[in-house]
Amino acid sequence: MIKRERIVMLYAVILIVLLALTGCGGSLQDIADINFDTRTDIISDEELQPDVQESETAWQTGEHDERYVYMTLDEECQRVYTEIYATIINHEEAREVSTLDPDVLDEAYRAVMSDYGELFWVSGYVYTQYKKGDVIEALEFAPSYTKTADERSAIQEQIDGRVSEILADISPDASDYDKTRYVFDYLAANVDYVLGSQDNQNIISVFLYGQTVCQGYASATQYLLSKLGIQSAIVTGEAEGNAHAWNLVRMDGEYYYVDTTWGNSTYTGEEMGNERFINYNYFGITTDELLATHLPDDAFALPECTATRDNYYMREECYFSTWEPDTIGALCKAGYESGNTAVSVKFATEELYQQTKQYFIEEQHILDYCSGITTLYYVEDVQQKVLIFRF
Repeated sequence: MIKRERIVMLYAVILIVLLALTGCGGSLQDIADINFDTRTDIISDEELQPDVQESETAWQTGEHDERYVYMTLDEECQRVYTEIYATIINHEEAREVSTLDPDVLDEAYRAVMSDYGELFWVSGYVYTQYKKGDVIEALEFAPSYTKTADERSAIQEQIDGRVSEILADISPDASDYDKTRYVFDYLAANVDYVLGSQDNQNIISVFLYGQTVCQGYASATQYLLSKLGIQSAIVTGEAEGNAHAWNLVRMDGEYYYVDTTWGNSTYTGEEMGNERFINYNYFGITTDELLATHLPDDAFALPECTATRDNYYMREECYFSTWEPDTIGALCKAGYESGNTAVSVKFATEELYQQTKQYFIEEQHILDYCSGITTLYYVEDVQQKVLIFRF
């Protein structure tokens, strides 16, 4: 049998690079780069056919069924998602995918990167369209690797060791809330927010250097939560007009937003006091609360988050819908006497918020509960109606 060959024009190679997210204070950087390279290749019919058997086998494993973004995709995009993930995990140079639509490829790639925060060795991709005349015959996906396979293996070993140390102190039987708060607390307290930090668009910066920006925080949060069996995804968009990344997290069957970057009180500068503390204003918040400061992009469908049970202030009984000065004072006293550097309280209305501020700070009734206190900072978040006492 004579193998029939086709002359195929390879007419466009497009390099897609993910947006670099520097968090608040950074800027949205459009670094997409398009190159056109025209040449003639000889591609056989067999080479033009996708490996259907391989795709269907991966498709049937259900490996990604618990990943949030994967579940939002249609069937074609889920299939391409599976192929992209396999290509990256196997460190393959390129793979023909089972779509001819570059938009489907891009949606699937972004979905993989949102569901898997640990993919530190890839940043963007190249796709190649193979055409016969004006008809697209095949689409090839080629990841843009930032590490060789050997470099990736060595770095992964270091990361695995560090992650094991970090998660050693949280029980696998802990509640979803406790697991999520443990990860949030660790990253906010131990990883510095540093613009220009090395490898800050992936988890290397977090686990090996202890310095990152919002993309690193969000990727590390997703990765650690997945290790603890908590479903989460990386969400990108803007916060206060700047490129930003945070997480969608499922706790006890309900979805919440968590912004670990904003949990680090030092990320905005020194105005929040000289000593670092953990800011819980964006732990377990609703869609309405998020949209006051954050604007997600349209990379994938997001749920309407309305649950409040696993919000930090609700779980820790620091949320007030009535005027309770003695209860608030007792919280401040317990925090002050135990050496905590911050006590946060949240209010149902701005009226209660302002009443508390006037009573405890302006009228200095904090002295009625915290005997011997000589210095008090306070941090205001009027939008979230949160008052933070800093001792």
